[in-house]
Amino acid sequence: MKKNIYSILRGKFLVSDDSFKNWRMILFISILAIIMIASSHSADKKVHEIARLGNQAKELRSAFIDGRGRLMEMKKQSGVTKKMKEKGLRTSEVPPQKIKVKPQQN
Repeated sequence: MKKNIYSILRGKFLVSDDSFKNWRMILFISILAIIMIASSHSADKKVHEIARLGNQAKELRSAFIDGRGRLMEMKKQSGVTKKMKEKGLRTSEVPPQKIKVKPQQN
């Protein structure tokens, strides 16, 4: 038992006559490990990108709601009246009149 552990620690299985099989297995496992690490890094990048895009979508949604609220405030008659007073205009006290156009007969 001790002899087997020492032979593994010294690496005799890598230099013996039938070591080609061992090297193939080690190479195969190494390639699989590299592929697994690359896949993990790729998945991490995608997770970070998804989180960044989610935060950006929340910010844009918030800006949209804020802009929509300001627009609704500006569209109110009181808001328009206040803006026009700043420019020296006032609302008309005479109601608008309807203009009727009669079709011309030829």
